[in-house]
Amino acid sequence: MPFPGRRTSGKDHKTYYQSRNKNQKISSISAQDNSSRARNHAASKSRTRKKDPGYFDYSLLAVIIILICFGLVMLYSASAYEAKNDPLINNDMYYFNRQAFFSALSIIVALVVSKINYHLWIRLAPAIYVLSMILMAMVRFSPFGVTVNGARRWLKIGIQFQPAEIAKIAIIVFMPYMIMLMGRNLNSWKAVFWLLVFGGAQAAGAYLLTDNLSTAIIIAGIVIGIIFLAHPKTRPFIIIALIAAAFIIVALILLNQYVSTSTSFRLRRILAWLHPEENLSSESYQVLQGLYAIGSGGFFGKGLGNSVQKLSIIPEAQNDMIFAIICEELGLFGALLLMLLFGYMLYRLFVIAQNAPDLYGTLIVSGIFIHISLQVILNIAVVLNVIPTTGVTLPFVSYGGTSVLFIMLEMGIALNVARSIRNNETDEVRRFQKAFPESKSSVTRS
Repeated sequence: MPFPGRRTSGKDHKTYYQSRNKNQKISSISAQDNSSRARNHAASKSRTRKKDPGYFDYSLLAVIIILICFGLVMLYSASAYEAKNDPLINNDMYYFNRQAFFSALSIIVALVVSKINYHLWIRLAPAIYVLSMILMAMVRFSPFGVTVNGARRWLKIGIQFQPAEIAKIAIIVFMPYMIMLMGRNLNSWKAVFWLLVFGGAQAAGAYLLTDNLSTAIIIAGIVIGIIFLAHPKTRPFIIIALIAAAFIIVALILLNQYVSTSTSFRLRRILAWLHPEENLSSESYQVLQGLYAIGSGGFFGKGLGNSVQKLSIIPEAQNDMIFAIICEELGLFGALLLMLLFGYMLYRLFVIAQNAPDLYGTLIVSGIFIHISLQVILNIAVVLNVIPTTGVTLPFVSYGGTSVLFIMLEMGIALNVARSIRNNETDEVRRFQKAFPESKSSVTRS
């Protein structure tokens, strides 16, 4: 601008305004260039974010597929003779074909579920909890309930399945949901009481509505395990566990000394476990034949397909007693190999739970860990006659299409939590942590 008090000509004004317009134009071009760079940078970041799928636990998926394939091979070996000689089936591939179909379907289901953000289960948890109770009630009170081998545990609505399997998933997603709602109030025994009430209702439903004690025990174990992990205090749980163990030992001693028979088949199973040789032709028959199979297998076994006990000696060897056939055909070496596979799978679940971005992810994967570990331990303990017969199947190995389907659904949830480990700053996780501030805090035990 011309200096004040100085006489200026028209030429000076023209030069000034031309210079000012030129500077404004340069500033405008520079601003546009900066804006363009910012847009390009944002687009580049967006493309990078879209290309980054997050972490995927291929190790967990691989060990699951190996277990499924191992289970299919052993299932065919254990069931071919019985299926071929059953006049209603007359097909040695019958059990294998059905299990292979459900296994392939379950892998697809797990991969699909692994794409679904696990925080969605927070919204669905109450509905799944109520639905599982309704389905178990339908087994007992509706004409859709189906009785198999004297036990009314199945529901047939288009497909036949056990609602108690859904109850396991329901409790795995519902208990962490309740803990999130309670927040710091979880420290009070009132909160623990209500958690036990809701968890105990599912366990009681599995026992009373579907007559399935083994599933009730597993559900109770999942409930107690999740509460133990979430609660900041350890000492009270240890004291309660010691008292419960002492009570069980005293009860077994009294049963052994003063009870010789019972009208309850569950008490008879306990008595048969305490005195197996005296019940060789009744409740102890299957377990003792399984022990004979394990003992005859040695270290390396008789060879795949060479089991003798599966030739209609052990009834329905492809179900609860398949671990005995594995020991007979593959020996102690095969049994240890199988347990190593389960151990590695549980290790991967432990890693996912430990590194989950929030407490809900940690608890939901911990519930899956507890479920699988309990089922493996109980099945092997029954086959080895360490505990009374419970009817728990061996995950991924025993025959049961819907069982492997529901377990793989749990694996899909675990895989989705794993996806959030390295990509945990998504909008969904931030919204979740804002709604549940307690999910970011660590638990200090005493």
